[in-house]
Amino acid sequence: MIVSWPKIILPLGVIAIVGVLSGCTQLPVVGPNPRDIKSGAATTLSNGRDPLLVYTSRDAVDFNYALIDVNPFVLSVLTGISPDSFHGTFGEQRGPVPVIRVGVGDVVQTSIFESSAGGLFVSGDAAGRSGNYVTLPPQTVAGNGTISIPYAGQIKAAGRTSYEIQKDIEAKLATRAIEPQVVINITEQNADAAIVIGDAGHGRIKLTGSGERILDLISKAEAGGGGTGKLAPYDLEITLQRKNRIGTVRLSSIIDNPSENIYVRPGDVIYVHRRPRTFVAFGALGNATGGTTIGGGDVSGLDGIFQFGQERLALSEAVAKAGGLLDARANPSQIFIYRGEPRRTLEKLDVNLSKFAPNQQFIPTVYRVNFRDPSAFFMAQKFQMRDKDILYVANADSVEVGKALNYMTLWSSSAAGYVGNAATVLTSAQILGGGGPATALVVGGAP
Repeated sequence: MIVSWPKIILPLGVIAIVGVLSGCTQLPVVGPNPRDIKSGAATTLSNGRDPLLVYTSRDAVDFNYALIDVNPFVLSVLTGISPDSFHGTFGEQRGPVPVIRVGVGDVVQTSIFESSAGGLFVSGDAAGRSGNYVTLPPQTVAGNGTISIPYAGQIKAAGRTSYEIQKDIEAKLATRAIEPQVVINITEQNADAAIVIGDAGHGRIKLTGSGERILDLISKAEAGGGGTGKLAPYDLEITLQRKNRIGTVRLSSIIDNPSENIYVRPGDVIYVHRRPRTFVAFGALGNATGGTTIGGGDVSGLDGIFQFGQERLALSEAVAKAGGLLDARANPSQIFIYRGEPRRTLEKLDVNLSKFAPNQQFIPTVYRVNFRDPSAFFMAQKFQMRDKDILYVANADSVEVGKALNYMTLWSSSAAGYVGNAATVLTSAQILGGGGPATALVVGGAP
C-alpha cells in the first residue's frame, strides 16, 4: 500500500503550528512570560485607581509573591521608607557622652588627702608643707572587681565611675583620717575599649571620656594601617555589634547624615568591609551582537551582574547600565523588578497580605513599570534600585511568534526530507519489484 505523505504532513504541520503559537511553553526563553507572572501572583496591586485584585495561580508555586504596578502613590511610599540606620537600631542621635566606668583589668592610682598634718596617712616628704596626702602604688582591678585601700578594705571598683569610687573611699576613711578627700586616676584603661576589624584595620581602641563616635574609631584604625582610604564610601559597609543588637549602614550614609555617626560604647565591635552593591539584569536588555535576528534586528541580550558604582541608582540608570531595551525584542510595557520587601512597606501600600503567613516579615515582591507610558520615565528616575535587585525585561509577543515560525520552518524542512526519502524508497521498491506496487515501506531520515 502506498501512503500519500502530503495528506499526512499538511494536517500535522497545521496542528503543530497552532499548538506552538497557542502555548509557546516549549520555546527557549530567558524568563517567565508576563501573563505567567500575573497569573502566578498571590496578590496584585493594579495601576491607577483600579481596586486591589487577588489572583490564585492555577499551577502550584514554591511561595507566594506580590505583583505591584509602579505609580506615583507607590513611589511616594517607597521614597518615604528609611533604609537601615544606626539611629533606628540603637536609638541614639544626641545626648550625653557615654560614661566611662572602671572595669576588671584597669590600672588605677589612688591619692588620699587630709586637711592637716599628723593624720592617718603620713608621707615621707610631708615636712614643710601644708596638709598631708599620700599616693598609693598603682593597682589592677581584680577579677572580683575590687581594689584594696589601707584602712578602708576592699573597695568595689568595676562598673563604677571614678567619682563613685572616690566617695566610697572617703566615707570609709571619715572616722579615721582628717577630713579625707580621694582622687582616683585611671592610668591604664584595659576594660573600656571597642574593637575595629575588617578593611579599616584590626585593633582594640581605648575609649576616653571625650566621647568617640563611629568615624573617630574608623579614622584611628586607618591611622594604624587600615586600607579603606582609597575606597569609595558607598562601597563600604559598617556593621556595629552592641551586645545582642546588630546594625549595618553604608559609610557614605554616616558621612551624609550626622545622626548616623553615633557614640561608640565600651564593648562595641565595628566591622568595616568592602561590599559593592549589585543588581542582576536579564531578559531583553543589552546591545551585544551576534545573536539570532528576526526581521534584521538584533535580539541577543547582555545578561549579568552590574555594580551600582554610585551612591544611589535609579531604575532608569540601571536599565542604561544593562545596555537599554533591545528594540527588536523587548516589551517596554513589561519591565519587572524583583526584591524582598519588608512587610510594613506593603502594609503602607494597602496590599492584601492575607495569603502570606502573619509572621512572614519579608514578602517576595515584583514591581512592574510600563515604559510605553511617557510618564513612566519620570517614575523610573525616582524608583531607587536596592542591593541584589533583579531587573527583568520580558520579550514582546511578536518575538515568541517569530520563534515559533522559525521552529516551524525547521520542522517543515525536516518533514520535507522525510517525504523525499520515502519517495526514493518507493521508487526503488517499484523498480526491484518489476514496476508493481510496493508492499513494504521504510520510513526514516537521511542516511
